[in-house]
Amino acid sequence: MSDFYYLVYKELIASRKKDFDSALEMAKMEAASIRTGRANPSLVEDIQVEYLGARSRVKELASISAPEPRVIVIQPWDATVVPLIEKAIRESSLGLNPANDGHTIRLTIPPLNEERRKEFTKILHQKIEEVRIRIRQTREDILKKVQTAVKEKTAREDEAFKAKDELQKIVDDLQKKIDEMVKKKEQELMTS
Repeated sequence: MSDFYYLVYKELIASRKKDFDSALEMAKMEAASIRTGRANPSLVEDIQVEYLGARSRVKELASISAPEPRVIVIQPWDATVVPLIEKAIRESSLGLNPANDGHTIRLTIPPLNEERRKEFTKILHQKIEEVRIRIRQTREDILKKVQTAVKEKTAREDEAFKAKDELQKIVDDLQKKIDEMVKKKEQELMTS
């Protein structure tokens, strides 16, 4: 019977693995969206644009390239969306000033000054903290379900401790990966 309980908490953790994985992916996307001094299409590809009554990402409306180290070129497939993309970029937290010729949008990435580097580092930490909170919430949700199973006598007390230990290992591993990612991004921000 102990094996049955063991599989229940194991399956509960396995069923939420995708939540942990998506949190890590979210951290990667958030880090990539914070600009360094170099042009990178990922800076703008996920900016939301109001188009035809729906919100669409820039990468769904245009091709994006970085032909030069400090220039991003956005070529919309429909020229009528050019002003909408331009507006969305201006309203974003990137602090970029788009220029368009009616068919394409050019973004010149200015070099970062010390104040801007610190500001971007602060934004990075805020975004990553949101990811960390999401990871902790997923862990707590699983632990609550295991505790409920213990109270309902469908799991034993020692299974709750095993679940807690296993979850902590998963969370620690994710935190380590996120810490490495943040450190790498901070180095990019301070040296580019």
